[in-house]
Amino acid sequence: MALIVQKFGGTSVGGLDRVRHVAKIITETYNQGNDVVVVLSAQGKYTDELIARALEYNPKASKRELDQLMSTGEQQSVALAAMCIQGMGYPVVSLNAWQVGFKTNTTYGDARITRIDTERLQLELDQHKIVLFTGFQGINRRGDVTTLGRGGSDTSAVALAAALHADLCQIYTDVDGVYTSDPNKVKGTHKLEEITYDEMLELATVGAGVLHNRSVEMAKRYHVNLEVLSSFTGKPGTKVKEVVKKMEKSHVSGVAKDKNIARLALVGLKNEPGIAFHIFSLLAQKKINVDIILQSIGRDEQKDISFTVTKSDLEQARQILEDRKDTLGFERLEINDHVAKVSIVGAGMIGNPGVAANMFEALFNAGININMISTSEIKVSVLVDERDADRAVQAVHDKFFTEYGR
Repeated sequence: MALIVQKFGGTSVGGLDRVRHVAKIITETYNQGNDVVVVLSAQGKYTDELIARALEYNPKASKRELDQLMSTGEQQSVALAAMCIQGMGYPVVSLNAWQVGFKTNTTYGDARITRIDTERLQLELDQHKIVLFTGFQGINRRGDVTTLGRGGSDTSAVALAAALHADLCQIYTDVDGVYTSDPNKVKGTHKLEEITYDEMLELATVGAGVLHNRSVEMAKRYHVNLEVLSSFTGKPGTKVKEVVKKMEKSHVSGVAKDKNIARLALVGLKNEPGIAFHIFSLLAQKKINVDIILQSIGRDEQKDISFTVTKSDLEQARQILEDRKDTLGFERLEINDHVAKVSIVGAGMIGNPGVAANMFEALFNAGININMISTSEIKVSVLVDERDADRAVQAVHDKFFTEYGR
């Protein structure tokens, strides 16, 4: 008998028929002799509807009250699914964050998990019940409901799997696994049977929307066996693990793009020690994540520093830098929010020279200019004009997965 944690997203539970279908998947897993813990998202686009409703009442509503409201979507979802499973004759219980003891810090809207008390969960499992849990939410030391931010239900599922030492964590989505690129937008993609934690983490970070990077990072840290699969097709999914087969034969595992970024350039900085530290420490204090960074030496002992942030952080980053223009000593701040990041990811890139050159060749042949470049052991990212992003992804994907017969 195994302990399996399953997570179903909003699309998978978007109505009565879909909930019934999900209930069938859950009970089939249970009938195979497994203990089952299930994490559910709010139904369909219900969270978006709640946010829109909140803005009607108060466009400047506090994050605490927004969390209080948004958490109700998952509570409805687990209760309705439990009723459905109950009606099928199975023992089931729905639980929310405070009932389980799913503890987080006090950062409303983007909370981090601090501890999970497994006593209540284990009690229900010992009674051979199917346990349904509200994804995306936790409870802080004040007793307030918090939400985990983007990808919160994925993170909830992996955290529960880690705390319970589950044998497997299955993430059910509307796609049947991890593909070499977005199959809805790129021609010639194919599904990967397996992928390493590191590759999946990089893909999640650079724009692939299958799994959130927080959930992959946690899976890697606690050695949680992950599988991404579809709740609609019933086909085998993609396994996310430490080591994969045939890794040496595959230089690149995937191509991704991210249009949710903006480029800032501080032009005419003094070329002296400490400037970069002052700039990025100011942004870090406001929890603004910086991605690609490029520093260039100009004339007259001056230099320019360019970097990217998410579009949601752009205005705050601009304000911080403009307010400290005299202190930092730059001549002007240039902003471009019509850019995109295109990345290739692959554990097989290590020790295989020429992978980056092949990517750059593909972009050159497509007539696409590269604005910035960032690399790691298993990733190469380039910044291109937003209007070229889709063509860039297709050209790079063709280079690695069609031209080489992959």
